[in-house]
Amino acid sequence: MARMKFLCDAERCIECQACVTACKNEHEVPWGVNRRRVIVMDDGVPGEKAVSVACMHCTDAPCAAVCPVDCFYTTDDGVVLHDKDLCIGCGYCFYACPFGAPQFPQQTAFGVRGKMDKCTFCAGGPEPAHSEAEQVKYGTNRLAEGKLPLCAEMCATKALIAGDGNVLSDIYRKRLIKRGGRPQTWGWQAAYGQEA
Repeated sequence: MARMKFLCDAERCIECQACVTACKNEHEVPWGVNRRRVIVMDDGVPGEKAVSVACMHCTDAPCAAVCPVDCFYTTDDGVVLHDKDLCIGCGYCFYACPFGAPQFPQQTAFGVRGKMDKCTFCAGGPEPAHSEAEQVKYGTNRLAEGKLPLCAEMCATKALIAGDGNVLSDIYRKRLIKRGGRPQTWGWQAAYGQEA
């Protein structure tokens, strides 16, 4: 069984934001919510690096461990999804996530949380695949169509890749052998408990 993962190669990311734009457009993500973002490390310093960050669909998802209503579940493909009908907007998942993936829309002037939103790996949610309810709550279900997340498909430099974890590891190892140097798989160890 495939274990779906993301890998962002910091040596290839050019901070173009195409992944962010693709995600927002594909899923009609509300204003103020970013399921994916690009962060720059050591900004302005020679050797700065950029990485595309979203939910990493962790092996032992800390968000699921702290959720008081058990709204998180993991699919057979290893994608961590949540049920917005169960979410109470407590925000525990936001504090537990090492990647800052859970997002909450600002619905009032005083910051009262709404239902949590996060990357779905383009796998929809608990609603029937391709239903209107799934589209409205979670966005497009590309995985059910046999497609990979659009953010990775739109990456011009293939810095962001998605798919089966073993395939991603092989791709990254070949890149590393070709260019030399040390592995820089930001977030991989924290999310999956192993090196790429």
